[in-house]
Amino acid sequence: MEFANKEYLFALLLIIPYLIWYVMYRKKSEPTMRMADTFAFRYAPRSWRVTLMPILPILRIAAFTALVLALARPQTQNSWKNQTVEGIDIMMAMDVSTSMLAEDLKPNRIEAAKNVAAEFIAGRPNDNIGLTIFAGESFTQCPMTTDHSSLLSLLHNVRTDIAARSLIEDGTAIGMGLANAVSRLKDSKAKSKVVILLTDGSNNRGDISPMTAAEIAKSLGIRVYTIGVGTTGTARYPMNYGETIQYVNVPVEIDENTLRGIASATDGDFYRAKNNKELNQIYHEIDKLEKTKLNVKQFSRRYEAYQPFAFAAMLILLLEIFLRITVFRRIP
Repeated sequence: MEFANKEYLFALLLIIPYLIWYVMYRKKSEPTMRMADTFAFRYAPRSWRVTLMPILPILRIAAFTALVLALARPQTQNSWKNQTVEGIDIMMAMDVSTSMLAEDLKPNRIEAAKNVAAEFIAGRPNDNIGLTIFAGESFTQCPMTTDHSSLLSLLHNVRTDIAARSLIEDGTAIGMGLANAVSRLKDSKAKSKVVILLTDGSNNRGDISPMTAAEIAKSLGIRVYTIGVGTTGTARYPMNYGETIQYVNVPVEIDENTLRGIASATDGDFYRAKNNKELNQIYHEIDKLEKTKLNVKQFSRRYEAYQPFAFAAMLILLLEIFLRITVFRRIP
């Protein structure tokens, strides 16, 4: 409910001085009678009329309030909203090679990447999002879907041990990971198609080169954002020796030139994440660049709603007058 003449509501402030006058000066105007001694009336019961006497000023205030609200012209409205949502199709290609266990990001690269990706997914409820993972080979962990609960569950289950247990070949097949993601987007009807590719190494496996996959993406109108994860120099990496784990420093080798070339060829951007904070900022930046489009049309029709308030003010005022001249009538 809205008020067309809001300035009339300031009249409600007049209730405050009225209450002050009633409390401080009203009793002085009450009729009195001199008595030699009031001892006989000390324990006299208080009648119900005297107890209910304050109801008269309360009714007067209620009538005044309803009248002011009526003058302020309250209005209701019916509205119709026609909303069209145009989502974006996004494939996330994530490196799961064993090098992603390096601990230059906390707790390690793979867990940091999963945490930030989960936050990104949760913030885009209208988009079709899928997940491709790759090491020396690539496969689709989750096809594009708006069922983000299932997607987040599958993302949570991503591990690097699939390469360590020889379920797939270890290594870094950037071209295969990108090509797999592109194949999931090739039949998309969305106006905006995006791949977010995250890796910590350089392409050393696979039958498709990264730039060949980038050219395919470009021909299909797919934009690729590439992210290189890892610090500069060396990174702390856990090595298994039987039943014990020892940590060694391994060199960080990210092929930035190739990642830049992929992004440039597809009108995307290349980012470098050396720590958790930078990785989080990168996903926020991509989130801003790839906004979902919302077309909203809103119609409304207003209706005057002062009648109930005016009727209530008249009814309450008549009730106050009736009670004053009948039930609470005073003599003289």
